[in-house]
Amino acid sequence: MKIIVPMAGIGSRLRPHTLTVPKPLTIIAGKSIVQRLVEDISSVIDEKIEEIAFIIGPAKKGFPANTEDNLLKIAKELGAKGTVYVQEEALGTAHALYCAKDSLSGPCVVAYADTLFKADFKLDANADGAIWVKQVEDPSAFGVVKLEDGFITDFIEKPKNFVSDLAIIGIYYFKDGDKVRNEIQYLIDNDLRENNEYQLTNVLETLKRDGAKFIPGTVSTWMDCGKKDPTVDTNKQVLEFEQNAGNNLVSKDVVLENSEIIQPCFVGKNVVLKNTKIGPYVSIGENSLVENTTITNSLIQTNVVISNAKLDNAMIGNHAKFNGDFTSVSIGDYTELT
Repeated sequence: MKIIVPMAGIGSRLRPHTLTVPKPLTIIAGKSIVQRLVEDISSVIDEKIEEIAFIIGPAKKGFPANTEDNLLKIAKELGAKGTVYVQEEALGTAHALYCAKDSLSGPCVVAYADTLFKADFKLDANADGAIWVKQVEDPSAFGVVKLEDGFITDFIEKPKNFVSDLAIIGIYYFKDGDKVRNEIQYLIDNDLRENNEYQLTNVLETLKRDGAKFIPGTVSTWMDCGKKDPTVDTNKQVLEFEQNAGNNLVSKDVVLENSEIIQPCFVGKNVVLKNTKIGPYVSIGENSLVENTTITNSLIQTNVVISNAKLDNAMIGNHAKFNGDFTSVSIGDYTELT
């Protein structure tokens, strides 16, 4: 089994945080979104993961120089071979997969790296394919699937009238990755685009028309990491999952000076808290200093200095400095707000 992970580059939905670091590299409770994603996928696969292929944008699109090393480390920790491909130009979901065509073969899971999930099901590797879905209240905002006798019969993008409430979350299983690669090749060879992009949904339609039967993989929790507020909420949910699993996410070397941590929280290495109360639902990355501050329900990256603040529902990037009487803030890497 292979896992193929297209990773978006600089986008607008999570700005200012994606001005310097693509959202799949954002740290949630001590791990990057992309690391948590492949770990979640591995938990529903009963087969050995042979390879994890990551598709990133070029460095000029915001991917740090050490991105490849970090991604290869993630694969190694899961006992898999790691491969990194570069998509020089964003030409759609199918085009991203085409950049990893050398790895697109045999059984594989494709996962777009701006979402996290929790699921109780185990993947049926004998199915032609599976599409991860989540029941939602407003299906008109999503691509959805229609079911008949347990199989997916239609894919509908943002339906105006109700046809289904099962939203596609961006994770797919294909029993035959070679067929997927060949269909993408056909799209590109014949320049078959929608809105100037090569779309995976066109590949799915062709495979279904040719007889492939797709089943749903229904997840219990779907955590969006596309915008600031949902990402902060994802941090909260991940901290709850970690606490329920009995995991302590507070580093042993945290320095507490007249300070308090209300669980659940993540506190990285080399963090100093002075006259500060954090929690619940706060993540603070390594090498950070927080003083004279109260923080609840917030996601804070690494090497941050915060003082004289009262924060709630905040998201603060790496190497940022914050000093002030603001509450719900969102500032990116290397920002100073004093």
